[in-house]
Amino acid sequence: MVDGSPDIREQMDLLASSFPGYRLAGLLLTHAHIGHYLGLAFLGRESLNTQHLLVLCTQRMGEFLRTNQPWKQLVDLGNIELSIVEPGHSTILGSTATATPILVPHRDEHSDTVAWSIAGPAKRLVYCPDIDRWERGILEAIAGADIALLDGTFYSVDELPDRDASEIPHPCISDSVKTFEGWKTEIQFIHLNHSNQLLSDEELADQLRSRGFDIGKQGHVWSL
Repeated sequence: MVDGSPDIREQMDLLASSFPGYRLAGLLLTHAHIGHYLGLAFLGRESLNTQHLLVLCTQRMGEFLRTNQPWKQLVDLGNIELSIVEPGHSTILGSTATATPILVPHRDEHSDTVAWSIAGPAKRLVYCPDIDRWERGILEAIAGADIALLDGTFYSVDELPDRDASEIPHPCISDSVKTFEGWKTEIQFIHLNHSNQLLSDEELADQLRSRGFDIGKQGHVWSL
């Protein structure tokens, strides 16, 4: 599973219903913002009480977990086992897949931020839910992928009139489509904020699809 959101229990239930008999072997973390790691709390002895569940993360993310409660307790009690990864270096997942973290620019108050490139025998998928701007490294990874699930937090900067967009930078979908239009990679936008117009404006969503993009949906399955 990539990231441990506050809805991790529901995510695990969805996996169990879609893939009966599955076993959660580990988590790949992207960064230390609220929607991406708080679910680790449910792995402790007050809830699932996992035993040595593998958690792949960068050195800085690992230090954050080791030195701050309640995440430190998960490490100390052996609920999770941290496996430190280095951006640009692949890790083997099971017998047929690899995962490669890609360092990306983002608000890194507590940890750095990575996207993940996950490759199977036939296809490669890039998962990048949070980024400040599109840069060379991640663009090259997306170009080399079959599927890319990309930061679609905001459709435009006009969504939050009472906030300074420079304090919460994300590439708006309206700009990202100009960057990726015509690419061979199947691109779906994820991580939509509640203010995103695509959640309520079906005509706008259809316009996006007509340009070759889509919006991620729960339960979508890709075979790699």
